Amino acid sequence: MASFSVILGIIGNVISILMFLSPVKTFRRIVKKKSIEDFKGVPYITTLLSTSLWSFYGILKPGGLLVLTVNGAGAILHIIYVTLFLIYAPKDVKVKSLKLVAIVDVGFFGVVVAVTLLALHGSLRLTVVGLLCTGMTIGMYASPLSVMRTVIKMKSVEYMPFFLSFFQFLNGGVWAAYAVLVKDIYLGVPNGIGFILGLAQLLLYVFYKNKCASKSKEAMEDGGGGSAHPIKGVIQMEDFDNNEKIKTISLNQGAFGSTGSKDLELGVKDNL
Repeated sequence: MASFSVILGIIGNVISILMFLSPVKTFRRIVKKKSIEDFKGVPYITTLLSTSLWSFYGILKPGGLLVLTVNGAGAILHIIYVTLFLIYAPKDVKVKSLKLVAIVDVGFFGVVVAVTLLALHGSLRLTVVGLLCTGMTIGMYASPLSVMRTVIKMKSVEYMPFFLSFFQFLNGGVWAAYAVLVKDIYLGVPNGIGFILGLAQLLLYVFYKNKCASKSKEAMEDGGGGSAHPIKGVIQMEDFDNNEKIKTISLNQGAFGSTGSKDLELGVKDNL
């Protein structure tokens, strides 16, 4: 049983690292466009605090090496994400985010470490930090709820990265199972909740992804008679700098007919 828990913990480490790496695509887009667009910084800021606390928990807990290694790596990655978010955020968002980072990731975490090491002793240290980690992990898993509201409001999954939700679902499930085996309630409760919330995000993604695809198909079918308006609507979703490219696409739409319009739709989507 002990060896199986170790294997499950290693699998959890791999999945967690993949989950922590899933925002790379999002931040590549942010760097490329030099704008955060409608992406939210709260999930990355809260996850930075969560991974920092879990790293501290891994240091305090006997046999907590697996918890320490994965969350230490996650903390480093989220320092990079938060830094990039602050660089490309507009001034008002940057100021608010900096205040949140200072209060949560620096101030709160620093106080927790100081109080734990100076004022607490023995098993009480692990209990207090474990409870804090539980609360923060629930907060980390719940933070994408604001993004889920945006998805429902906009009826679009553009700003809810699929792989982040997918790996949150897997991560929560594996670590919840690991917690049951090693009898660690502090790991089990938040990751069980994360598993459920990850599933909810995936269901939302599937619903609105299919809905958006259906609307796009209907719009293209309505424009199959040679009207340039549906194609123009798709083109304006992307910020083309080359006006000649737009003219070329608009002129070719009438020549291709319905088949050409379908091919064009796929080509434009590849650029998004």
